Amino acid sequence: MAETGEEETASPEASGFSDLSDSEFLEFLDLDDESSASVSKPGPSELPEKDGKSVSLQNWKRGLDVSSPMERFHLKYLYVTDLSTQNWCELQMAFEKELPDFLTPEKAAVLDTGASIHLARELELHDLVTVPITTKEDNWAVKFLNILSMIPTLQSEGCIREFPVFGEVEGVFLVGVIDELHYTAKGELELAELKTRRRPMLPLEAQKKKDCFQVRLYKFIFDAMVQGKVTPEILIHHTKLCPDKPLGPSVLRHAQQGGFSVKSLGDLMELVFLSLTLSDLPVIDILKIEYIHQETATALGTEIVAFEEKEMRDKIQHYMAYWMGHREPQGVDVEEAWKCRTCNYADICEWRKGSGVLSSTMEPQTKKAK
Repeated sequence: MAETGEEETASPEASGFSDLSDSEFLEFLDLDDESSASVSKPGPSELPEKDGKSVSLQNWKRGLDVSSPMERFHLKYLYVTDLSTQNWCELQMAFEKELPDFLTPEKAAVLDTGASIHLARELELHDLVTVPITTKEDNWAVKFLNILSMIPTLQSEGCIREFPVFGEVEGVFLVGVIDELHYTAKGELELAELKTRRRPMLPLEAQKKKDCFQVRLYKFIFDAMVQGKVTPEILIHHTKLCPDKPLGPSVLRHAQQGGFSVKSLGDLMELVFLSLTLSDLPVIDILKIEYIHQETATALGTEIVAFEEKEMRDKIQHYMAYWMGHREPQGVDVEEAWKCRTCNYADICEWRKGSGVLSSTMEPQTKKAK
């Protein structure tokens, strides 16, 4: 623990568990008046350069093989923000996965500003300590140590920020980071998600819809964690972690400073899962989204989000069908075609050109649902 007596957590950059808890990566796409905006786009027959060479659209299409997106992108798990991005435009998200190195200056600037605001808020509650890591087991060990340090605060009805969450949803493992958890005057556990805006106005309904899905998914996963529905076996199965592998010296030292006598990731896993299930932590009662202006930090408004489990499960099943290779990615409906005006992939998007139908040359051959 820090000598000042404040709570101390490891830096997310050091842990490798860096889900974007904010949605600035999409906020720059949000058209406040549904007008056009000027952003750089790849040409109609050429994709952004990769390894110094231009990639033709036709070669990129041929690169889509029979495997599922999870297999094609070599993914062991997804981030919560992957699914919330699908809520905006699934096909745009698929393009971004295929072309991970393409990032506009506008998008990079929005990400940097949002990350800085979140870091400042996190530092209000606890110090950050950088813990050098060398293995994926160390990555997760740091996350587990952060969780263990936050559970007592939640038990005493305190406030915590940047709480890691993870769990299996419809056969796919999801990870994320909750912005803030605190208790209301009535003793209800409230999740508060911070969203920053480049312009001093609330977002359009399409952006709010994506944000609402994100916080609902956080609740879905967190509730399963405290109810004992997430197990070490599930975690190991999806992440391929080695629980018997000794932790690195820096991680061990950080654990000892926190009062934890452990030697391996398995030791920490046992502590975490016991603490989550035996600490009597409540499920999340209230979901709240706070919108603030990036430049002035002025509060723009608050959204209270309702949660309906069946509706949520239906949406998740639909999104996971893409990741499991049971269907092709889908673009936006005609009513939301205005989103295409600021999409970096509009010139190569055959969903847009075909009025809602993927060209046969674009479609990857996917596995049929069983």
